[in-house]
Amino acid sequence: MRHRGEWMQLPTDDYILEALDSGLGLTPAVIAWNIDKGRTTVQKRLNPLASAGLIERVDEKGYYRITDDGRAYLEGDLDADDLEPDED
Repeated sequence: MRHRGEWMQLPTDDYILEALDSGLGLTPAVIAWNIDKGRTTVQKRLNPLASAGLIERVDEKGYYRITDDGRAYLEGDLDADDLEPDED
């Protein structure tokens, strides 16, 4: 069972993490297409997820990938309430 943080926007944040759990580096547009959300919606959630350490930006072209903490969250081994993301 996942331990979601109060700061998380559900189900969007979970969908983003699940898409990145494929092991691929993905852009916001590709993530948005795969989870059936707008690119702007996805883009707004990437910064909080990255500042919480669940995902990371891997290059200047805007590719992101999931971190070990992100995988631990998906597996229910990490409580996202213990993380303090920047919301801006």
